[in-house]
Amino acid sequence: MQYLRDPQKIEELSMAVIRERLKDHDFAAAEWAVVRRVVHTTGDVAFAGLLQFSPRAAEQGAQVLAGAKQVWCDVEMVKAGIKRRAPFLLNCRIHQPEVAEQARLAGTTRAAAAMSAAVAEQPEGGIFVIGNAPTALFALLEAAAADKCRPALVVGTPVGFVGAAESKEWLTGFDFPWISVRGEKGGSTVAAAIVNALLSLALTAQ
Repeated sequence: MQYLRDPQKIEELSMAVIRERLKDHDFAAAEWAVVRRVVHTTGDVAFAGLLQFSPRAAEQGAQVLAGAKQVWCDVEMVKAGIKRRAPFLLNCRIHQPEVAEQARLAGTTRAAAAMSAAVAEQPEGGIFVIGNAPTALFALLEAAAADKCRPALVVGTPVGFVGAAESKEWLTGFDFPWISVRGEKGGSTVAAAIVNALLSLALTAQ
């Protein structure tokens, strides 16, 4: 069987297909960079209609990542999906024994306990990427609603049938920069794709 093998040509052709299928989009340039990366990563053009941005979140997110020292992830899958050469430290506390104990005592998930620990360590100006666990996003937003933290950027794309849509809907009511996905769809690959797109924008601008 004959098939295309050159990785650069495969990506170029994929992006050409995306441009053709979404040729009537009205996204701003930075938002479009995020949308096409997510569509490319998932193979699902429906994400073009599901992605949501707070005003200028893509531009602000790229700027924030350009100077970031660390980024907090809810699960290891998000961390694994972000570019290896990212110029910042990727933190994920979900497997720390003390986090597991805090989750047990609080009767919550390890992801929520890990996110609460992250917020406590960086209550101001943190970058939080939540791609899997709605409870992690709820924990972050509860802290923000109580004025216990003020993120610089939240990428919130938890996936699932319990709490995912609700947590992301709550996120859209905050005035810090955020990028999210409507409804039950999302996932770690989507969150990582968003960060990678923002990172590419940041590196291009330098």
